[in-house]
Amino acid sequence: MSALHDQHGFRVSGATSRALELYERALAAYRAWRGDPLSLVEAALREAPEFVMAHLLRLWLLSGSRDPASGQRAIRALEPARALPRNRREALHLAALEVRLLGDLEAIGERLGALLAEHPRDLLALQVAHGVDYFRGDALALRNRALRVLPAWSAAMPGYHAVLAMLGFGLAECGDHARAAQSARHALALEPADARAWHVLAHAYEHADRAAEGERELEAQRARWDGDTMVAAHLDWHLALYRIAQGRLQDALAVHDARLAATQAGPLADRIDAATLLWRLELAGAAPGERWQALAEAWAPHATDGYCAFNDVHAMLAFVAAGREDCITALLRTQRRRAWDSDSNGRMTADVGLPACRALRCYGRGEYAEAARLLRRLPAVARRLGGSQAQRHVLALTLEAAEQRAAGLRTPIAA
Repeated sequence: MSALHDQHGFRVSGATSRALELYERALAAYRAWRGDPLSLVEAALREAPEFVMAHLLRLWLLSGSRDPASGQRAIRALEPARALPRNRREALHLAALEVRLLGDLEAIGERLGALLAEHPRDLLALQVAHGVDYFRGDALALRNRALRVLPAWSAAMPGYHAVLAMLGFGLAECGDHARAAQSARHALALEPADARAWHVLAHAYEHADRAAEGERELEAQRARWDGDTMVAAHLDWHLALYRIAQGRLQDALAVHDARLAATQAGPLADRIDAATLLWRLELAGAAPGERWQALAEAWAPHATDGYCAFNDVHAMLAFVAAGREDCITALLRTQRRRAWDSDSNGRMTADVGLPACRALRCYGRGEYAEAARLLRRLPAVARRLGGSQAQRHVLALTLEAAEQRAAGLRTPIAA
């Protein structure tokens, strides 16, 4: 089989021309957050079962999920990739993947950093590293990784829009909302289909407290980010937050009902968004009512996962609001065990996940002073839970509500 190179000039092992075409389409979908890159890369593997980078892309896609079922699929898919002959860049990807599957997010960040220092135009490595930094809540790394590789890129190179979008998200997380929006708009000028860039704009508007403007633009441009994108429902979550900020609680609740209402078959990401949205609405004075029961039922199978502290906190929101003492007890028992583990999730659970969930249980029991005491300890370490500032802000809102209630105040707070 003759040697083939991808569109960035990297040699790929075991590919055919047709498989490489499918692989490139999978990468394009992944970097624009559109379509189904996993199905495309699996089609590439059917065409060329020894295509090393296709195996590695499938592994990265599976291991990049917070769903434990995807993680188990990744572990099963690792051995076929290990058995194939590979070049140096592919070996570096595989070495980073092996660390990822062991759950060490800090080590994988270092390995991917070394890979990018050698190959700054390896867009897959950058995207994966960006996801790892997001899981770690590391705003500086989100920004600086993209800044470090930027000199090796130009607008003429395929995928440059994704580099700009990742830089924009890092800038937004670091509080530079003006430059974040500028970077996202540059990305959209190059690739109007880049849903990731629309997500950056959503964050930039929120960080800048420009809810009305953000809502108007996202609604006006819905056709460009809705539909087959990976963040369609999540961008509606951002729209709901804009409406809460404007005091339109019923309009925000309608977003939940239309886009995020939980089922056990639905994506885990939707359950995460539904939990924080309903909790924010509850704090702001709305009454989600029986929606909590449905959401808690959807989260119930994950009460004993111990897979991701970020998941645990969102599951606990639903369990507390729905009064599911069985799930609360099971989740806390699992967290206490996981907090002793030395992997990244064990440390996240010990530092943030377990104390946050204990605080939420106290809040649900009406023990507001104790909930506030536990939550006051978290701001210095809360980012270790991972996710974005917008997602973690639910803890700060709960602290404010707990302090108000402990002081005997009952006025709903604004989210």
